[in-house]
Amino acid sequence: MSGRRRAQGRDDRPSGLDRQIDRLEDRRASKEDARAAGDLKGQRARSSAEKLLTRSTSGAIYAVVTLACLFIGPLTTTVLIAAEAWLCCSEFFRICRMGGRTPNDAFGLAAALLFPLAAYANGLLALTLVIFVLLMACAVWYVLTPRASIADVAVTAFGPLYTSLAFSSIVLIRMYDHGPAGALLALGVMLSIWGNDAMAYFVGSAIGAHKLAPRISPSKSVEGFVGGIAGSVAVWALVSAFLVPELDMALAVACGLVVGVASVFGDLFESRIKRGAGVKDSGNLIPGHGGLLDRSDSMLFGGMAAFFLLRFGGIL
Repeated sequence: MSGRRRAQGRDDRPSGLDRQIDRLEDRRASKEDARAAGDLKGQRARSSAEKLLTRSTSGAIYAVVTLACLFIGPLTTTVLIAAEAWLCCSEFFRICRMGGRTPNDAFGLAAALLFPLAAYANGLLALTLVIFVLLMACAVWYVLTPRASIADVAVTAFGPLYTSLAFSSIVLIRMYDHGPAGALLALGVMLSIWGNDAMAYFVGSAIGAHKLAPRISPSKSVEGFVGGIAGSVAVWALVSAFLVPELDMALAVACGLVVGVASVFGDLFESRIKRGAGVKDSGNLIPGHGGLLDRSDSMLFGGMAAFFLLRFGGIL
């Protein structure tokens, strides 16, 4: 009798095991759509970690190259800014073409290279000359090319002014001193803009509740904006206290406020350009960050604001 029970138990085991296997297969099948979409919890965690690592690595490389060029000297800083300005202008023209415009790449990109070199060579006079040559070239092109529209001329001229002329402010600030003092001042300006972006992100992620510009950049909040300005002011206060003794605290606070606000509008301005053309990123040059224009949009307006404040404040 006991032998028959043992035999019956052995016969029951495969049936129970089959039911368990069927349940596991059903559970796996129910998750197949989520797995194909990469929406499983483990997949999302792995994807987030990979994106963070990619973004951090590319950001670190960008920072190291920038620091090296700043501290080697004004010439290497100029070469770096000229290369970055050319790439930013190229990405801007790409967005314009996607929006239906046809800029003259040859004129615009040539000017984008020349603006930082002019800032290094002879400052404001050379920059004014490049502006005149650019506008004159655009005028001649428009007169001699029936297919060119005034909108094409406008984006051709605006592209290098927006990207390269604005970026040249970093070269002018670096020329404050050919030694470490100039590098530290330029680094302070850049750190204030990066600090603004970082603090805005962290504060906005933690307590952001009120949208700053929902139609342009839905992720930005008023709380993040305030946090970013506070971060910018803090960096400028440190620059005044430890890096540039000639920069008094009142001017440093003013620089923190104005540069912080200008940086935010630089970011929003580029976001509005991309939204108008229906693109998410200006390019894919920097893994995890998008294009170089995406990485530099705050620096363009923030750097120009810093240059004028330092100039009028008697530092430059």
